[in-house]
Amino acid sequence: MRLAITAIVLMTSTHVASSIDSPEQASSSPILQSEFIYETAPFPSVHASTIVDTRDGLVAAFFGGTGEGNPDVGIWVSRYVKGAWTAPVEVATGVQPDGKRDPCWNPVLFEMPDRSLALFYKVGPDPRNWWGMLRTSQDAGRTWSDAQRLPDGILGPIKNKPVRLADGTIVSPSSTESNAEPSLWRVHFERSSDGGKTWSIVRPAIDAGAPELQAIQPSILVYPGGKLEAVGRTRSARVFQTWSEDAGRTWSPLRVTSLPNPSAGTDAATLSDGRQLIVYNHTPKGRTPLNVAISRDGVAWDAALVLEREPGEYSYPAVIQGADGKVHVTYTWKRQRVKHAVIDPARLTPVPMTDGVWPSGVRP
Repeated sequence: MRLAITAIVLMTSTHVASSIDSPEQASSSPILQSEFIYETAPFPSVHASTIVDTRDGLVAAFFGGTGEGNPDVGIWVSRYVKGAWTAPVEVATGVQPDGKRDPCWNPVLFEMPDRSLALFYKVGPDPRNWWGMLRTSQDAGRTWSDAQRLPDGILGPIKNKPVRLADGTIVSPSSTESNAEPSLWRVHFERSSDGGKTWSIVRPAIDAGAPELQAIQPSILVYPGGKLEAVGRTRSARVFQTWSEDAGRTWSPLRVTSLPNPSAGTDAATLSDGRQLIVYNHTPKGRTPLNVAISRDGVAWDAALVLEREPGEYSYPAVIQGADGKVHVTYTWKRQRVKHAVIDPARLTPVPMTDGVWPSGVRP
């Protein structure tokens, strides 16, 4: 049985970033478009968006319900059709065979080597006890297969998209939160060399001479020659990094970077020109502002853009570079809606940061 999605187009409008005050500023701003994916929806609370560029256009997903962790939270999908986002449609729930319903969490969209669209997501009472699920679409998100539970121990990408390497290997960024008190956060990676049929787990090395860094939700950046870098969320008020020199077969111990992190989700992507781009909250506390930084080497990061700076929560970004070269970012807007920003990476003007201090004057 397949789940059909009725494409009802909502009336949407383009919401240009409010910090662009004049035509001159708008004409040179890196932000080409900023809009809400929906204006109204059947759910009051939303979080953890994901976005992918398919052969038939953009597709976004997110979890929505009465509140994070509530049993009615499901996975919802919208598609970008003829210049507008379709109305969100619920494509996955946590209903169990006995009728009990668990909440859904953290969808991740990813186009598989066979060009099918994979929707990875989690189901369970909380992040300590959830399990990985998968649905696939052969028509760019219009219809979906039945839900399939991933093998025991395999969670799938925990928040951010996998990468597909030149030899076809898929490296999926994942992590776990234990039932210990306090919970132990640990990063791992799931590799597949057969198009996602089977997976193996790789964990970063442990530095016996240093305390274990508590980290989750990695994103993977790609460099020439099989070199990879992963960055993400920690409890140490800084973004972490770990490196692989062998296409993700082994990883170095985690280290903190100069970028601040308020224990909030980040995402990152490698651009076609070789630069690395990260979207994150540049603050040790709170979830505003929401910032974009870029780097040539994944070590020294330059300030590039502020997406949001007003009071409120702007969090859990997802970022990709589309086939047209534009950067697409989706993120939680005050837990009420999902915002989509389109950025021209050629207009990003890097400003050096010293010791992770965001420079004044970086716009908009």
